[in-house]
Amino acid sequence: MKILYVTTIGITMGFFKELIKQLIEEGHTVDIATNESDSKVPELYRELGCKIYQLSCCRSPFRKENLTAVREIKKLVEENHYDIVHCHTPIAAVCTRFACQKVRKSGTRVFYTAHGFHFYKGAPLVNWLVYYPVEWLCAHFTDVLITINKEDYARARKHMHAKRVEYVPGVGIDVEKFANVQVDRAAKRREIGVPEDATVLISVGELSKRKNHEIIIKALSQIENNNIHYLIVGEGSLLQYLQKCVSEQHLEQRVHFLGYRKDVAELYKSSDICCFPSIHEGLPVALMEAMASGLPVVCSKIRGSIDLINEGEGHLCDTLDTDGFAQAISCLVEDKELQLKMGKMSKESVDKYSIETIIKAMNKCMKK
Repeated sequence: MKILYVTTIGITMGFFKELIKQLIEEGHTVDIATNESDSKVPELYRELGCKIYQLSCCRSPFRKENLTAVREIKKLVEENHYDIVHCHTPIAAVCTRFACQKVRKSGTRVFYTAHGFHFYKGAPLVNWLVYYPVEWLCAHFTDVLITINKEDYARARKHMHAKRVEYVPGVGIDVEKFANVQVDRAAKRREIGVPEDATVLISVGELSKRKNHEIIIKALSQIENNNIHYLIVGEGSLLQYLQKCVSEQHLEQRVHFLGYRKDVAELYKSSDICCFPSIHEGLPVALMEAMASGLPVVCSKIRGSIDLINEGEGHLCDTLDTDGFAQAISCLVEDKELQLKMGKMSKESVDKYSIETIIKAMNKCMKK
């Protein structure tokens, strides 16, 4: 088969490395179309021989560049005669499905993986008014609509009129990598300035409003235990705001902004509790990686996260409930046996989200 992957920005392609590598090993041809102006496609794809095509699409739905992207994709798919065009990210997916209407009549199949609809239970009204009608319309031009969490799957089955709706739980993670990484905890803690005997909380993700780090900072200020430290791993536009929050709560010595890191697996193994307070997610990779590392979880009770963590397997809190997060963290800090028990449950339940399982499920979708 000849396959084209389409995404809005190149960094998204980092999620599909193992799947695309296997497709190429099986003899398929894989090309990639994306906007590389903000972030580059992982170099692996060039090494594998994938052709990379530049698109004009951008994250904002109201930019004229997206109309240009429709024309670019249309030209690309009509010239290259793909068997499957697989689009990801909302804007690229809309552009692609409009662009592919002609080639679908010639046998090209259009796949769309929705990594979390922008309309979801509890989403702002504007999200429903803007995104729902567009997705409803574009579903009519979609051969296979793939959803990655149960809420989206149920809604798509009921309301989205794609030819076929499938459920594939996420993009997959390297379970063995996170489960078996070796690290000198004491040395790693010294490196990042954390006492060896501290209880270490960790959150991994972009510093954005959606990731909701502020709630953990506020919760930490309510807990009367000065030997709890909080690692925030990631970059983003809210760095200065979050640093200000930390300063206002007088937590400068106990909250550590680590920025972008390549040693996330080692940081998880050097921590005690994963905090994942996001406001909305599709199916969170960072949470799965923490679970594979054997960490007990305190997370928000939202779509995607509740697919991964059942009540009793971790602590689930309302997204803006500072007291709830503080109580959940305190409960785990004070009960080491519960930490171990929930960490073990995390590790056991995440196996079904391994990259090997997801590749099999995705191949099955493509070959139906």
